[in-house]
Amino acid sequence: MVTCSDPQPEYDALEDYPVYPYTDLGVTYTAAAATFKLWSPAAQEARVHLYLDDAPTTEAYETLDMQVVNGVWTATSKGDLAGVYYTLQIKQDEGWLAEATDIYAKAAGTNGLRAQVVDLLATDPPGWQSDRRPPFNAPTDAVIYELHLRDLSVDPASGIQYKGKFLGLTERGTTTPGGDTTGLDHLIELGVTHVHLLPVFDFFSVDEARSDSAQYNWGYDPQNYNVPEGSYATDPSRGEVRIREFKRMVMALHRAGIRVIMDVVYNHTGHTETSNFQQLVPDYFYRFREDGSFSNASGCGNEIASERPMVRKYIRESAEYWVDEYHIDGFRFDLMGIHDIATMNDISETIHGIDPTILIYGEGWTAGSSPLPDSLRALKRNTGKLKGIAAFSDDLRDALKGSVFHHEERGFVSGASDMAESVRFGIVGATRHHQIDYDSINYSTAPWANEPAQCVNYVSCHDNHTLWDRLAISNPEDGVTSRRRMHRLALATVLTSQGIPFLHAGTEMYRSKGGEENSYRSSDAVNAIKWEEKSRHKETVTYVRDLISLRKDHPAFRMRSTDTITRHLTFTDQQDNQLITYRIQNAPGDTWQDIFVALNGHPAAQTIQLPAGKWKQVVNGTEVDPGGISDRLFGPSVTLSAISANVFVRTEQEE
Repeated sequence: MVTCSDPQPEYDALEDYPVYPYTDLGVTYTAAAATFKLWSPAAQEARVHLYLDDAPTTEAYETLDMQVVNGVWTATSKGDLAGVYYTLQIKQDEGWLAEATDIYAKAAGTNGLRAQVVDLLATDPPGWQSDRRPPFNAPTDAVIYELHLRDLSVDPASGIQYKGKFLGLTERGTTTPGGDTTGLDHLIELGVTHVHLLPVFDFFSVDEARSDSAQYNWGYDPQNYNVPEGSYATDPSRGEVRIREFKRMVMALHRAGIRVIMDVVYNHTGHTETSNFQQLVPDYFYRFREDGSFSNASGCGNEIASERPMVRKYIRESAEYWVDEYHIDGFRFDLMGIHDIATMNDISETIHGIDPTILIYGEGWTAGSSPLPDSLRALKRNTGKLKGIAAFSDDLRDALKGSVFHHEERGFVSGASDMAESVRFGIVGATRHHQIDYDSINYSTAPWANEPAQCVNYVSCHDNHTLWDRLAISNPEDGVTSRRRMHRLALATVLTSQGIPFLHAGTEMYRSKGGEENSYRSSDAVNAIKWEEKSRHKETVTYVRDLISLRKDHPAFRMRSTDTITRHLTFTDQQDNQLITYRIQNAPGDTWQDIFVALNGHPAAQTIQLPAGKWKQVVNGTEVDPGGISDRLFGPSVTLSAISANVFVRTEQEE
């Protein structure tokens, strides 16, 4: 063993810690040696424990004392250590803290309790070097599909072999017993451009030693940020297996023309006092209240201090690693409002320097108060200060279906007569538009997106009730037929609005969780996408597919700038808060030069006046046909079906 000859200096405050500028923290592997580096300025001593297996009861076969220079502890072990497991440990206040997994670990064994040395080049599946991102031009061209990996495949009717695994998302040709496509082929059939995966990094809540048993969690309890989740791998004990299978999943999606977005949870850790951060770099990674307790803007017991230089560096390098090593195409930041603006912009600058088409968006809110001032945080109202980063529009979400906090409240699609202006705000992607009355918006008092690419429009996601369940709660006296109309109107509004549309997986087949609001650890019976519902609701699956195709074919529904929207989209005054109509004229690049959209939230048919000319209807409440749903041309008036989205295209010039 080698003992450090120069004692570690003492620092008066966390802010005095030296910043390490290089990117080799963690383990650097070659076949000749492995070098371990840990940044921990407050440690009095540090050491590395080496293990031959990942069983927590086994003893280390070797322990290496580490030397320190300017807060960075280093140890080297000669020989080929590929496959060896290791932990790190520091001494503080004359006592050794618990062994912990290297916070910079790239691989780990079962349950992430021990990091593992791997040869990353050996984890590349055949064809990985030629893997490329599918073509993609602008953020507003995206159609995002939010998916929990296990939900996709675990249903007995999915026809997928690798249920609940990364490999389940690589399988082609899978069908229900009735012959309907499932899994990856279903995503291709829908035409989505991006799959947003709920956390697929290593998290605490599923026991990987029993990963073939029925266990479930969304994964918002981070453990090892740079390691794929082991329960989704066929062998969680071998770090190289989960890495290779994750890469195979990404490659399969890319070959299918679909990009991959990771849901990342850098705002808090799953454990607090016993977390790897706290055991190896005590207190530095967290914010604290004035009384010395952990602050808790995440609602999960702690919050990450992203504004500290080495925390900012950690998050930035982690995101960069997922892009470089795994070819990830985007990030959704959980509770992004906890992070400081400067950190988010630093991440954006780095990631977009690699590829400007990578998407970055997040939740512009927190789950509790934070000691960091609101003016410095990446909250929705500060989106304009963010660069190349979008935020979710809870304005449109709750305007369409009612507040997620008041379950019986109704929205525009379910009978409310006071939500139309908030829906209009969503239609223009939360950008500035001279026809929006900002005093009448449900949550915002001003436009918060500089450009439409900064607004993610949605009506439901993994959180809260599914859209179908929520409509059943808020409209218990309405029949199934009416609720289906509401459901389709909500989805059609999202898919025809400016900004970036976002769909909750399974919503195209009226996905239900049996009324459960927070299914983060509920059973597969609650959470699984039930594939036999696809044949029962084929009309709506087709409707959503065709709306996606319509959006992709017509730039009028995905204009790229606020100025373009302002010049080409005009709301027409119907003086009716359950009816929204607007016109898009001469949108750049669109073959349709005059489009009229009418969203009818009334529970009865409504007759409206169309602008001068003859109009063909290409969307109604149940069908989409760019060539015209019928041979009939409309004008000067048209009757809209109850609770329906309608799109008309003018076929002749005004006389």
